[in-house]
Amino acid sequence: MSAAHQLYPLKFQPLYKYRMWGGNKLRTALNKAYEGENIGESWEISDVQGDETKVMNGALAGHTLRSLANEFKGDFLGNAVFEKFGNEFPLLIKFIDAKTPLSIQVHPHDHIAKERHNSFGKNEMWYVMAADEGAEIIVGFDQKVDKETYTQKLEEGNILEVMNAEKTAAGDVFNIPTGRVHAIGAGVLLAEIQQTSDITYRIYDYNRVDKATGKTRELHNDLAIDVIDFEVHDSYKTNYDKTANARSKMVHTPYFKSNILPISEPQKVDYSNMDSFVIHICTEGAYNIYFKDEAYHVKKGESILLPAKIDGIEIQPVGFSEILEVHM
Repeated sequence: MSAAHQLYPLKFQPLYKYRMWGGNKLRTALNKAYEGENIGESWEISDVQGDETKVMNGALAGHTLRSLANEFKGDFLGNAVFEKFGNEFPLLIKFIDAKTPLSIQVHPHDHIAKERHNSFGKNEMWYVMAADEGAEIIVGFDQKVDKETYTQKLEEGNILEVMNAEKTAAGDVFNIPTGRVHAIGAGVLLAEIQQTSDITYRIYDYNRVDKATGKTRELHNDLAIDVIDFEVHDSYKTNYDKTANARSKMVHTPYFKSNILPISEPQKVDYSNMDSFVIHICTEGAYNIYFKDEAYHVKKGESILLPAKIDGIEIQPVGFSEILEVHM
């Protein structure tokens, strides 16, 4: 089945993850169908070992990202992407629902992650889809601290005193490079775009006991101390323009690029100059993608992957729709 023309827009079966801080907005706000309570994460597109998502539509149903990369190589990933990553899919796409705050945490960069865990590092970004009134994102420090002060605050249980907490609302974007200490606050629903990695160093967890295990969760402060960026930055929120019926740049890094497309009228989208797969994450409304006389319906809370071989599509919104567009 290696003929390139057999690639088409691919939807994957999400993986739902219990989290002690999870709520039910993935069900109520994004219409996800799953069993159980406290589901905090929907892994939409994943090549994390043991957590591989599978295609759910069309002739390639049942395939993982890795098997598609093996079979279609540059036609699936993009030639430059395949050259760099081989059959490893470089991005992980999630929706996250925090009913209560996540732990204060940090992620290592590629070099340390490779050395310690044989993994990619974890640069990521957040697009806030909904936030309860007063909800906050913790990101970075709000004052200059050195390792000694930081360690002292941690031991005293006062680490929040030096963290930068920002009120957040729908539409906010935060770039979280490796080394930046961060946490999603209670009442936030967001889309997360990140490198394929499940490496998190937990720094502080409010001394909570997970009712599923009856235990507090493990902290990783010995590992975290070496990777933290102690700099205080002027701003932690990403400013971006949002132009109707046009692609606007959000976060562009060496690890991924993200744009936003708010659409209310049909669009022809040309991908012929892009040597990469493209992922759409629908954050509002619904739309149809037309490719080779086939229609692919995408609604809020769904993601779809366009293999690199696809040079262009037509998009027909159903009313107003908002799309996060992600590529390498």
